[in-house]
Formats: sequence, C-alpha cells, structure tokens
Amino acid sequence: MKEMKASPSGKEEASKIPQELLKELNKVRQQLVIGVPKEDCEIEKRLAFTPEAVDMIVDAGHRVIIEEDAGIGINYSDALYMEAGAEIASDKETIFQCDLIFKIAPPTLEEVRMMKPKTTVCSMLQLPGISVETIKIMTTKGINAIGYELISEDGHCFPVRNSISEIEGAAAISVASELLSNTNGGKGVLMGGVPGVSPTEVVIIGSGSGGTIAARAALGLGAMVRVFDSDINKLRQLQNTLGRSVFTSVFQPNVLVNAFKSADVVIGAMRYLDAPVRYVISEEVVRTMKKGALIIDLRVNQGGCFETTCFLPERHPGIFEKYGILHYCVPNLSSRVARTTSMALSNIFTPMIIQMGDLGGITAMTKADIGFRSGLYMYGGKLVNAFVAKHFNMPSHDIGLFLSVF
Repeated sequence: MKEMKASPSGKEEASKIPQELLKELNKVRQQLVIGVPKEDCEIEKRLAFTPEAVDMIVDAGHRVIIEEDAGIGINYSDALYMEAGAEIASDKETIFQCDLIFKIAPPTLEEVRMMKPKTTVCSMLQLPGISVETIKIMTTKGINAIGYELISEDGHCFPVRNSISEIEGAAAISVASELLSNTNGGKGVLMGGVPGVSPTEVVIIGSGSGGTIAARAALGLGAMVRVFDSDINKLRQLQNTLGRSVFTSVFQPNVLVNAFKSADVVIGAMRYLDAPVRYVISEEVVRTMKKGALIIDLRVNQGGCFETTCFLPERHPGIFEKYGILHYCVPNLSSRVARTTSMALSNIFTPMIIQMGDLGGITAMTKADIGFRSGLYMYGGKLVNAFVAKHFNMPSHDIGLFLSVF
C-alpha cells in the first residue's frame, strides 16, 4: 500500500485531489451576463427574478443587469436589486445587448432588432404575440429562443407551465368572488353560500394543474364544483386528490349543457399548448347560461376555451358582457399576483442558470439537460419545435443535428 505524504501544512497530499478537480471545473465554468428588461405591456408586472434569486446568481459568479424600475410591479426597488449584486441600466439597449435575456412576454420586433447575433432569449411562448417578421429577424440573427411553457424533463411534467397554472387556478376563484359581488356589478352572490342558502355552482373545463387548484379553492369556500375533461385518467386523478365531493365528467353533451344552465361561474382551464386535439365550448352552450353568470377564460392568450372568447381582437376589453353573461378574458391572470408568480419563476430559473454556468454555457447546457433542451423552439436561428413551426407554417428542424456539429 502506497504511503501518503504529508504536505508542509500538515495535510495529506491526497487532500489536494478535490482541489485539482475543482480547478478543472473552473476552466469549464462560464460567466453569464443576464439581462432582465422591464416589460412594455402595462398589465405585465411579473419578473423572472427576485432580489433573492439575483443574490444567488451573482454569488455563483455571474452578472445580472436589470432595467431601471423593472421590479416596481412586484414591489422590489432598484436599491434592493443593487444590494443583491445586480447592475441597473437606464436604457433597453444595454439589456438587449446581453448574451442571455430573461423576460416574461415574448420578444417583440423592436426588442429583437436590439439584440446582437446569437443572443439567447427566454420568455413565455404566447404564440399570438409573436409576429412572422419577428421570427424571420431572429432567424437572420441566429437567435436561440426558449419558451418557458415548453420546458419539461419527461414530456409530462412542465415546471413553469404547472406553476403558472396553479397560481392562475387559485387566482380565478379570487376573481370570481370579486365579480359576483354587488360592488363589482355582479349578482351579489357569496361564493359558497351559507347554511340555508344554496351554494354557488362552479363549472371547470379542464382537470390539469389549473383546474385542480381552482376546484380545490372553490370547494374550500363551500361551492358545488363540477369538472369536465376529455381525459378520464386526469379526472380520476383529480377526484382521488380532492375526494368524492367534486363531480367529474367527460364531455357528454347533455351533462355539459345541464351543468352550464345552472352554473354561476364557469372557468376555462383546458391545456391547449401543443395539445393534439382542441376542445372549445360552443356559443350555443354559453347562451344557455343564467343571466348574470360569469365566465373566466384562463386560456385566452392561447386562443380561448369558449367560442365567445376565441379570436378576440388585440385591443378588446378584458371584461365584457355577451348574452347577459359576464366574460373575464384578461390575459396572464397570474400578473394579478405578480410577486408570488415571480418568486415561483425564480425558484425554477435560478438553479437552471447556475447549472448552465457550471457546464460552460448554452450549447453545453442544451446537450446535457433534456428539460432545458425541450424548452428551445429556436436554436441558432432555426425552428426546432414542431408545434411552433406549424403555427408559423415554417419547416421544423431536428435540434440533434445541430448539436452534433458543435
């Protein structure tokens, strides 16, 4: 057996081995320069990072540049971000010259024009908000683009999509409670009712994360809840989670129409992003609802769950009345609770950035992490997601072919 020699400091020579490995790791590590812009959209208050997340990212050796007043919408001042180690920029050009950009709304034409070639931009997908011209300029510049909703380790669990859906499901019940009150012009109905008074009837279309959380919140207030979905396995999972007190059904026409006739609140929470089949509730079914009832569409930025909320013009009011039924179609409901949403996003993105830096950058991260790779819809200016490519009527490419070259 080989004898270990002591170093002059008295430590065994073998203790140097981890340090040597650490030096090799430091050679791979890459400092990332991350830009966080302030969204131009007035209703968009969410941010990808809180000061606590910035502190962890900077501590890992990276730079974070945040646009001035970007955190105001989530009640975080520039001073708090600076204390966490962020740099504050007063102009957007500085932000969009960063190698890695984290924003919420999809990149606009003006923002893409400010980007340098081969920039990586991360945002919500929200395809209706991306123009064909924007995609063409991104192609010319060789941009890498990541859609948060596409990130998935196994094709079943989507961390960002699920977190946003859970927040919006809970927020939908809060909104419903407000809009049913006399103060906001509603019927003056208390969500859930009281002893001696019939409970509010809530119908939820979709039994995914958003629908499940909305059902739980409504049940907690004492409402009668009915959930419809096309997938019997999801309905079974929801009922196992919430118990027999919630009524579940597939889209049986007679059952659905009867539920709509007596409903006080209907919430649309179907999964539409890259879904093989799109289910939309017809206008005839909506017309059967009681006067003064309420529809909340959580998927309006994906085309809508109801025929009355599909294809709304860009500047259409978020709250309107049709057939005597109040429609709440405000995009991105989680912006109402922007601070909570920003915290949830920070929990997902911070480890991802630290891992990306440790691996050596975007290309190494794309090769090593399946979940991250699934989020890419554009790589090197080429569309690499079939669903996105089909939306723009453009060809889709196999990202594996590009990765094998580098």
